[in-house]
Amino acid sequence: MKKIFSVVLGGCLLLGACAATEQKTITIKGKVQFPDNQYNMEIVERNGFDKTIIDSCKVNKDGTYRFTMKVDRPGVYTLECQKWQSVQFWAEDEDLEINFRGMDTARIKIKNPPYVYINGGPNNEVMNLMNWDGYRGYQLMIGISQGVYRIQGLDDQAKQETSMKFYDMLSDESRARIKYIAEHYADRNSVLAVLPMLRGNENAELVEKVLAKLEAKNPDYAPLKKYKADMAEVKALRESLTEGKVAPEFSCPTPDGSKNLGPQDFKGKILVLDFWASWCGPCRAEIPHLKEAFEAYNKKGVEFLSVSIDKDGAAWRKAMKEENMPWAQVQAPKAGKDVMKLYQFSGIPYILVLDQEGRIVGKNLRDKALMDKLEEMVSGKKKESVAMPAMGM
Repeated sequence: MKKIFSVVLGGCLLLGACAATEQKTITIKGKVQFPDNQYNMEIVERNGFDKTIIDSCKVNKDGTYRFTMKVDRPGVYTLECQKWQSVQFWAEDEDLEINFRGMDTARIKIKNPPYVYINGGPNNEVMNLMNWDGYRGYQLMIGISQGVYRIQGLDDQAKQETSMKFYDMLSDESRARIKYIAEHYADRNSVLAVLPMLRGNENAELVEKVLAKLEAKNPDYAPLKKYKADMAEVKALRESLTEGKVAPEFSCPTPDGSKNLGPQDFKGKILVLDFWASWCGPCRAEIPHLKEAFEAYNKKGVEFLSVSIDKDGAAWRKAMKEENMPWAQVQAPKAGKDVMKLYQFSGIPYILVLDQEGRIVGKNLRDKALMDKLEEMVSGKKKESVAMPAMGM
């Protein structure tokens, strides 16, 4: 499944934008219907799985809150409502009113918060459309999962394959809506938040048209210049990660800290390179399949290296103990921020296969697709298979 929820990634690409020539101040205010006053309201910058709190405030006794935000860098930010809800908004020159439901008052609490609407201006109309697309995609994905797994007479493999086909349909529909937003709102600065979801050669012409329209409107717009520079860097990195290229080197500490390991330490062997985290449900669900692959191919010369992007070392060690994975393990520093950029992924599990020379021969492989690739590498006989997408965010 291509990512339905790539909204977060889109925001991350804009938050390194260089400082605007003129600092602006905007007001963000609203009301929380059911406050949970053990937590604050927070304005957050996100970079991958990392976040920086820009400002925070308490909710007043009447449920209202108010920020005066200095906008050094126009772009996408997140307003978090007392850890119960959040919404991405465009900060530049529009005062905003954002109301939240707040704390879940149901007897059984489920982390499935309602849609949050931004009362603002033209730039945040785009954010509302983009946020709505992400919200509806998530709701439909939940509905599909529940519906498929209630079907009687289907085994787990059939249920998974059926769900994936529906997820692909949702992805196609989401991409069509995102393209519509980009095309018809190309005169808004906040369209820069949409463009990261339109990667790929099939969208290159549309992206160029949008950028040209923005540049004609304001050729010196700092976020636009930063976006174009970031995209050039991303393109260069992706080209370095095509199949047949040598995988980038990195080195991360083992659990006991006695040494560092990376893909370069396994030259001469076929290597399964697995990026995961303790908190990622799909990653944990994939581990039994990795164990099967290890049992079948380790004795045939295939090595395995799992790279955790956990921020919490204790959680990582606890998960390793629970899962009992009999191959090399390392933890990437800074919650994997650098290695994720180096390998250009945002969803986990993300599994690659490298050949004896360290060249990439398969990406985003899971379950049967991984087994087929390893069989091909060991036997020299190619099998047709379909790579499965990373799902853990």
